[in-house]
Amino acid sequence: MSFLRSIMFVGTCSDAGKSIVNTAFCRIFKQDGYHPAPFKAQNMSLNSYSTPDGLEIGRAQAVQAEACGIAPESDMNPVLLKPTNEQCSQVVLNGKPVGNMSAKEYFMSNNKAELFNQAYAAYERLQARYSPIVLEGAGSISEINLRERDITNMRMALRTNAATYLVADIDRGGVFASVYGSIALLSEEERKLIKGIIINKFRGDISLFNEGRKIIHDLTGIPVVGVIPYFKDIYIEEEDSVSLETKNTKAGSGKINVAIVLLKRLSNFTDFSTLERDERFHAYYTNNVEEIGKADIIILPGTKNTISDLRNIRENGIAEAVIRAHKEGKKVIGICGGYQMMGARIEDPDQIEGDMTAIPGLGILPLVTTMEPEKVTCQDQFTFRDHPETCKGYEIHMGRTTLLDGASESPLNRLHDGRTDGYFLNDKCWGTYLHGILDNDIVLNELAEGLTQATPTIFNYIDFKNQQYDKLADHVRTHVDLPYIYSTLKIK
Repeated sequence: MSFLRSIMFVGTCSDAGKSIVNTAFCRIFKQDGYHPAPFKAQNMSLNSYSTPDGLEIGRAQAVQAEACGIAPESDMNPVLLKPTNEQCSQVVLNGKPVGNMSAKEYFMSNNKAELFNQAYAAYERLQARYSPIVLEGAGSISEINLRERDITNMRMALRTNAATYLVADIDRGGVFASVYGSIALLSEEERKLIKGIIINKFRGDISLFNEGRKIIHDLTGIPVVGVIPYFKDIYIEEEDSVSLETKNTKAGSGKINVAIVLLKRLSNFTDFSTLERDERFHAYYTNNVEEIGKADIIILPGTKNTISDLRNIRENGIAEAVIRAHKEGKKVIGICGGYQMMGARIEDPDQIEGDMTAIPGLGILPLVTTMEPEKVTCQDQFTFRDHPETCKGYEIHMGRTTLLDGASESPLNRLHDGRTDGYFLNDKCWGTYLHGILDNDIVLNELAEGLTQATPTIFNYIDFKNQQYDKLADHVRTHVDLPYIYSTLKIK
């Protein structure tokens, strides 16, 4: 295996495009014959993924691993923060939850040195097997009030001696100030690691920014090594739910309308990526009662706090709209936390999710869920209903769901390890713990049954994603100075 120095992409702000740039370079290095692996010391996201060995990491690192052509593992994201409310997050360390902490407790406590050491140990384990390691920062590199407690950005860059590239989002404006300020606020030691600047999300004629390149170089002494055009024709799974605000929010016409309930703590919204790619469906995210009423299919998605989100949809009328849609014969399904909501009640005797010990569910399925401290994280192979095809999905949930007394068993899925999953009420109503269930053709085709005359489709989502990684790599490769970047990765 050829060895390269580690490379790191940091940002002037959140959502500058670090994850996408990181994913592109993971693919570029793979295409060029290297054996790369992604790494992000600390991530904050509700969109997570279960690794083959049953551990949990941020979805972005799973996507980046896929771009590298390798299996995801917890060392790629040793610290994951999953917000449970506005001020508190579940802390997942090396793939396993270790408790809940407020933002103040987490960022101001003395445990950051130990977390940093744990994160670096994960990096070292990866470095022993892969090259280059493609590191990603978090948010802005210039949060100097958190510098001493940072385990993700320049502190990790220094520890790993990574060739570091600053990514700036020109689309939001103020790119000169954000780049100059970000560099100016670094220490001299940190500044020496910055090998180049990448201007991201550029719209229009790139040649018009030639003068801008020179100005930035003159101001910072650091070259602009790429100007990457904004794109809409390359599909890469996103991690941050902020992107949902720009997605469809209303019912359309001519297709099967699928309303995905926009919960406050919605998690794993990538469950619905295939719906967005399938031309039979018009998927939209909404917390509007009227738009739910227009849907042919309503999906209650996963959530990091089932009880809190259930209370919220009762208050805003969504719960009543979902129940009404079910009674009117529309298709209603639930996934993970949404599946738990569809039962008769949810019990939380240890107050894992808050101060309530029990709450009535929507009463659609004859089930009771009891919250338990042990989190289930695993990948699954299964058969859906009575179909013989093998399907794939994964579980990430807290809570155990059982039948109401007197209710008959009616599992939706039969797992290959002998377990069963979910509940099948009828052709128009079911629930499951399995994320990724809609990535399977047999499930999507049955979901569309009776609602369209279109021919059932065969859509290889894995092949599609690989095509998109290649398109992304080609796009970025065309617009960066790759020979220069490689020159900074040579091990002297």
